[in-house]
Amino acid sequence: MTETFRDALRRSLGTRARRWLLAGTLVAGLLAAVALVAAAAPADRTFAELSGTVQSLMSVATPLFGILLVSDLRRGPVRPAVLPTVLAVGLPAVVIAVVGVLICAATLALTPAEVADEPWRFAGTVAVGGVLVQFVAGLVGTGLGLLVRPVVVAFLATIVLPLGLFALLGAVDALRAAQPWLTPFGSVRNLLSGEMTALRWVQWLCVLLIWGVGLIAAGAAVLNRGGRTAR
Repeated sequence: MTETFRDALRRSLGTRARRWLLAGTLVAGLLAAVALVAAAAPADRTFAELSGTVQSLMSVATPLFGILLVSDLRRGPVRPAVLPTVLAVGLPAVVIAVVGVLICAATLALTPAEVADEPWRFAGTVAVGGVLVQFVAGLVGTGLGLLVRPVVVAFLATIVLPLGLFALLGAVDALRAAQPWLTPFGSVRNLLSGEMTALRWVQWLCVLLIWGVGLIAAGAAVLNRGGRTAR
């Protein structure tokens, strides 16, 4: 298991294309942070406001690392365990999250413009939230990569399905309260605001179980069934 995990960890950023993908994601986050600080009103120049946009933007690309890792599994001559891949997707997710935190902190600290009265309010919680947001995004990509074979279709599904469900629930007044319970974007807004309560942590756990654990369990079952059928 240790050797298999090391292999998966090495593959997570082991190709030039994946390193370019990582670099492009981080550059996009940096450009977004600079643009936001330049255009925002002073009251909106806070670490939480910056992180809300920057981490959300970068989380669009994070699922692709999980999808690509799953694609490696399909090409292998032997069907390996899924768990090492699930754990390995944490590497690019954490790198994106931590660099995103540093980008937002540096951009805010170095801006010559006027900032909010409490620019660093909830900074610790927001920083932790950024890591959790990117990790769940990676799990979503892994789960949908297991369920959907074409890489492009799986990647599009990581955008269309969560946002589509969020919009659908938001369109019905009686269902709007379910957004943070059932959709990643609903919990992302809470995590990156820094204003977490016990209820909001429970909501995030529900999202993790549905979009992380649930999708991966379903995808692993499909992958294993396909392997038995092939044999």
